[in-house]
Amino acid sequence: MHCRRALTLSWWLLAGFLMGFLATPVWGEEARMTFSEADKKLLFQTARESIGAHLKGQPPAALKTPPANLMEPRGVFVTLQRQGRLRGCIGLLEAVKPLLPAVQEMAVAAAFQDFRFPPLQADELADLNLEISVLTPMRLIDKLEEIQVGRHGLYIIRGVNRGLLLPQVATEHHWDRFTFLEHTCVKAGLPPDAWRDPAVKIYVFSAEILSEQPSASGCATQEPKSP
Repeated sequence: MHCRRALTLSWWLLAGFLMGFLATPVWGEEARMTFSEADKKLLFQTARESIGAHLKGQPPAALKTPPANLMEPRGVFVTLQRQGRLRGCIGLLEAVKPLLPAVQEMAVAAAFQDFRFPPLQADELADLNLEISVLTPMRLIDKLEEIQVGRHGLYIIRGVNRGLLLPQVATEHHWDRFTFLEHTCVKAGLPPDAWRDPAVKIYVFSAEILSEQPSASGCATQEPKSP
């Protein structure tokens, strides 16, 4: 998704608007998807055009026979950044929608429905950078040693408390496994050491991180939810 940037943990706080966040993850395999350059171009084009359509008060364009792999159900987050700072991040935790329509919806939500930010304005499109994180299914772990920092994101559940951090958060903050666990517990509204509680369920997942570098020409004319 990458120029170097200073991140704060709050950038990745997706609380409240995380679609499927209160669902119990299903057991799955960490099978990755492979995306061609054409696939990536279509994903980002769809996201940008959906944002642009929303700004014009129009519905998103109908999807025209996308490749089969982009219609597989996947959890996905769309992250918006502007001038090196987070501008919105919302996604679907569960694979409840086909990928391309999910990106179309999450792009709009990230731009206009992330409660941490005012709705996106048309003059922000030119230097808006998009990042798409395509999630693998969740997997409940038995041992902490199964957590691989740099590969896995974490999703922690205890009762009604839930917290999720994407894989790139730990990498960019240079956290070790236990620091990653602590921050995910805090994200869930739990004490940092709550991961020690036998009642806590810890899920891991991977993400295919797709990024683009925005071009000033055309972004403002392409006219909208990560998760």
